[in-house]
Order: sequence, then structure tokens, then C-alpha cells
Amino acid sequence: MDNQQLLDLIGKMTLEDKVAQLVQLAAPFYEGAGDEGQITGPMQAMGITDPMIANSGSILGYAGAEGAIAVQEAHMKKNPHGIPLLFMADIVHGFKTIFPVPLAIGCSWDTDLAQKSAEIAAREAAVSGIHVTFAPMVDLVRDPRWGRVMESTGEDPYLNSLFARAFVRGLQGEDLTEEVERVAACVKHFAAYGASEAGRDYNTVDLSERQLREYYLPAYKAALDEGCEMVMTSFNTIDGIPASGNEKLMRDLLRDEWNFDGVLISDWGAVKELIPHGVAEDEREAAYKAIRAGVDIEMMTACYVHELPELVRSGKVDEALVDESVLRILQLKQKLGLFDNPHRGTNPEREAEVVFSREHREAAYELATRSTVLLKNDGILPLRPEAKVALIGPFAQSGDILGPWSWSGSTEDAVKLDAALNERLGGQNVTVAVGCGIEEGTEEQLRSAVETAAQADIVVLALGEASEMSGEAGCRTDIRLPQIQLELIARIAELGKPTAAVLFNGRPLDLHGVYDKVGAVVEAWYPGSEGGAAVADILVGAVNPSARLTMSFPHSVGQVPVYYNHFNTGRPQGAADAQVRYVSQYLDAPNEALLPFGYGLSYTTFAYDELKLSSEHMTDESPLTISVNVTNIGERAGVETVQLYVRDVSGEVVRPVRELKGFVRLELAPGERGTAVFTLNEEQLRYHHADLGFKSDPGRFEVFVGRNSQDTLNDSFILN
Repeated sequence: MDNQQLLDLIGKMTLEDKVAQLVQLAAPFYEGAGDEGQITGPMQAMGITDPMIANSGSILGYAGAEGAIAVQEAHMKKNPHGIPLLFMADIVHGFKTIFPVPLAIGCSWDTDLAQKSAEIAAREAAVSGIHVTFAPMVDLVRDPRWGRVMESTGEDPYLNSLFARAFVRGLQGEDLTEEVERVAACVKHFAAYGASEAGRDYNTVDLSERQLREYYLPAYKAALDEGCEMVMTSFNTIDGIPASGNEKLMRDLLRDEWNFDGVLISDWGAVKELIPHGVAEDEREAAYKAIRAGVDIEMMTACYVHELPELVRSGKVDEALVDESVLRILQLKQKLGLFDNPHRGTNPEREAEVVFSREHREAAYELATRSTVLLKNDGILPLRPEAKVALIGPFAQSGDILGPWSWSGSTEDAVKLDAALNERLGGQNVTVAVGCGIEEGTEEQLRSAVETAAQADIVVLALGEASEMSGEAGCRTDIRLPQIQLELIARIAELGKPTAAVLFNGRPLDLHGVYDKVGAVVEAWYPGSEGGAAVADILVGAVNPSARLTMSFPHSVGQVPVYYNHFNTGRPQGAADAQVRYVSQYLDAPNEALLPFGYGLSYTTFAYDELKLSSEHMTDESPLTISVNVTNIGERAGVETVQLYVRDVSGEVVRPVRELKGFVRLELAPGERGTAVFTLNEEQLRYHHADLGFKSDPGRFEVFVGRNSQDTLNDSFILN
């Protein structure tokens, strides 16, 4: 169908038919889907009728090739206009083959692998009947109390933007119509959901427009510039208005300024939530505000189907608003080729061939090795082949390493750490003790763990958070490991054995009781289906860790939010002319993070020297070339991520102490010397001024190049 044919189709639909296209219902509403769908919130007595289901536009959370074909065929028989369903689901970091969580993927600093992971997820989802995924999540995150930080790639707008583009490229490919084993991407959560107050899900966000544009919007814009087909509204308020009823955000910014003409969908129940937010008195007002804001699809509430027809007939809502939403939905279905083939890409034979295939699992393994961050190592790792190793902790034999949003993944199929270590070190060299559960344990378990550790040369503690402790609604005020695990660490530490801790978790943790008690710390995050194999190869040294943090680890939760690209103050700590007490500081902790953005260790050592700028001056027409030499002075090959940061010394408004502007990954053999080269131009120095104009300031800029956001060489130049 061309656009005129779609308009003709809309002209044949009743008002109720059209409004039903705007509702998204979960799988149990549909014939043949049963109760197999993934439900992420409580079912409500929604008052949905059979005609509403027959005319509905999309189904949420159902997958499986044969079942999807049956559901679509049943729906097509009932739909009076022959309009197929869109199948949508949360394919966030893998379908059946589960990759590391996005926060871990960010730590790889490898956008090519990120793109590959999204391509594989799309292929598995598409052959299993999915057309749209609610990914990527590109919210900038600074507060590890928020459970959903695991869905983001971190605290930096530049790096998040690169990953946003990579995920969209991987999910959608170059042509959704031609590439049937790809899915449409839906960037979320628009906007600034990551800035929820107190790190609490669904909570208020209160930002200046300049802060919003400078830090939180760039990654969404990057995803849309890459061609992302859909946008999901966030649960939070922006400037006192919930996103799903926010005309300024959705009409003025998203539609008019950014020219987005794709589909806008609410998050689960967000339209009806305008009522408890306090901006709608009832469902009618909620529907009125959401349609005026341009929300095309209402997910899992029924304000539209109950109230929009009467709002239109009474003249309070222009029917053109309904028509434009229906047209956008139909245009996406046409782009996906669903009018020609309602079963686009869905293929039971291909499903059996590609889902969880060896090739896909190998890619998941590679990304897991690239995402695992070595946080501390006092010479304990890699493990000596001849050493007797005690593997102790609740994650020693656990398959709960996939993380949230892995609903099609199998914890039973996940590679466990104990099996992988046994395979690499030999069963006679590895003994296992549970030690305790995630949050509970017995004295007998603790004693058994100590006895097991006493017989070993080296202890590996497998610790962390259960997957439900992070992700949506997984917010915590205490971001330390649970007390029973800290007790286990303390008991083992009393033995004086060389000890390494491996952490499986979805957020930066307060590492008190861990970092100070053990000689090595490995941050595995939730590493996915091949996590045990990847972590084991890091531990034994078959893989040299190269990942770098994209979210800072605090000394304690009292510092939160703590992030590298913060502002200075009028009384900065360490100012030469300030009294010691009366500066911006804590009395009981450092200002800086325990482990900063960009931090990560290797089994080799890299030395930096000869930072060079091609000129002391930059103009609009003459960018700078910045180079630094890096030498591998260790005994094994490794990858170093060389990072470029800039500071605008004097801006119209206060500028961050450092901003990431580029990075280069150098792979160097022992003794090899390489050069990281960056090009920095005037456009990269622009920012939003007080009037929201996007421009640069002439004057002095500082340049920092190094292994993380704190450990750098520095120089400066003048922008003329």
C-alpha cells in the first residue's frame, strides 16, 4: 500500500475502529496466545470488548513462531479491515541468546560489538514473531540507587549517543522492508527518566531546560538521527508535566523541532497514570491530554477506547488527531511489509536454526569478556593453573546471571561459573561451597565455606545481587552487598588467603566490606548466557580484561549522585585561597568516586608519554590533532582504551570539569608502543548557552588524555 491507500483505508474505518488501533493489549487478550505473554504489571478490569480486540493495533509480549502465526491469522479473520497486528516486546539485551546487560555493554567501549549484539537479538526475535522491540534505553544515569541503570550505557551523553546509534543500526538494519530478520527499534524513555529524584522508579524529574538539552536529550536525538522508528514516553514528569501528557515535550520538541514522524507509544499504563500524577481528573481528561500530546499508542490502559470517540463527537478533540496517529501506525506496518505478509520474518524453521545458535552464543561470550571490568588486582589474578581454588558464594553455581529484561532467556542454559572453572582448571583443583544465599544464610553454611577456603591456595568469592534486586522497580537505598555476603567475606578474610571477589550485579555498588577485604575485584555485571565461561576465562587469564567503567562507583551511597562530568563550585576543594573547612566537601568521605568513569585494569601495564597538540590555537576552520604515545610495559598483550577529555575554562555558563570527546582502543603486544590520535574541532566545543543557543566560547580550553577520567596527561589551547 502507498500512503494514499493507507488514507483510503482510514476513510473506511469507523471512529471506534480507528481508536482501537491506538490501543496495545497484552498477549492474554488474544485468541491463541493464552496466558503465555510476559506481563510486567498488574492486569486490570479494563472493560475491553471483543470488537476493541478485533480492531486493536498491537500485541504486547508474545513470541514463538508457530504461536505468533496462529495469533495473527486469528486476528486477521476478525479484523474487519484486514489490518495485521504489530507484535512488540522488550528485547533489551538479547532474545534467547542473552548478552550482558546494557550497562555492561557500555563498559566494553565497543560499539561494533554492541551493534552485533542488537543484530543477533533482532534476528532471533524476528524469526520468533516480533516486529518491534522496546529498545534501546538511552536514559543518562547518575544515581545507582535506581534499579534501571542496568538498562543504560552510563553517565556520559557522548558515549551514550554512540551506543544509541549502534543499537538502532543493529536492530533495524538499513531497510526494514527488505531485511525481514530485523525489528523496528523504540527508543526510551522520553525523556530524562534517568534523573528520577532519589533514584526511585516512576518518580519526579525536575531539570532546567538547559540541563535537559545538554545532558539528557543527546542520546535520544542520536537514536532518531539513526532512523529509530518509535519513541516511548517516560513515566516521569518534566517541568511538572508527566511525559505522556506533555505537549511541549512531545509536540513542540519531538515532532516540530526534531521532525520525528514515527510512532509514539506510552509506557505501560502511563496514560491512565496522568490521574494519580494529578494532571487529569479522570480517564476522559487523561485521553484528552495524551492525544493532544501526540501519544499514538496507549499501552495497557483503555482511556482512548473508552473516551476518545465521545471526545471527538463532542468537538473537544479534532478527529484529525486520531487520524494522524492511526496513519503513523499503519505506515509502520506498511514499512515492515505486514500488509503484504502479515507473518513477516516469522519462520519456525529459521527459529529452530538460529535461536540460541552456537554462532550467537559465541558472540555473547565475546561481548561478556569485553564487558567484564577488573576493578582491583594485587597480583592475585590471573589464577595459577596449579593452584587449588575454593569457589565460594551464592553465584558459584547460579544461573541467575542473565539480569532483568531477559524474559526469553533460560537460567538453566546459562553457563555457570563452577562448571566453567572446573573445565579450565580441572575438577580436582576446584572445590565449591555455597557459603550463603543472596540475602540469607546459616551458620552451618558459613562454617562450611571457611573450612573449604582453608584447604585452598586461592579463594574466589562469587557474590552479588539477585536479578530482581535491580531493573524496573529494583531501587535500593543501601547499595552494598547484602549483609550475609559481607559476613561471608569477613569470615574468609580472617584466613589471610589470597582472595578475589567476582560481582554479579546491575548497578555500581558501595564496595565497603569488599574492596577493603579482598585482593582482587572483578565486576562481571549480569554477563548473560555465556557469563560463566567469560568470567572463568578472565579469572584464569585466557582473556586479558579490557573493559572500562561507564558509571562511577561511589565511596558510599551518601555521595550519590557522583559522576565525573560535574561542575566546579565557587569554593572547590583544594582551592589555594580557601580556608580548609569552608570549601565544598564532605567531612567523612572524599568528593571523588571510589572508581571513576573510564576506570578499569588489565593484566598488563600501559605507560603514557608525549602528549602533543598540533597547535596552541584552534579556529572554526582549523581543528586540532591531539596525540599521545602509549607503551605496553607489561608481559602480555592487552587493549588500552585511551580517553580524550576537554574542559572549557571560562564559559558563559559553568562548564563541567571534564567532558569526554573521544576514545581510541589500542591493542598492543608486550613492549609495543602505539600512538592514539584524536581530531578535535570547534563543533565539539559547543554547548547550550543561557539562551539555549548551541555555540562555543572563544578562550582557553584544557585537554586531558589518559586511561580514565582522573588519571591523565594534560595540555591546553586557545579557541580564537
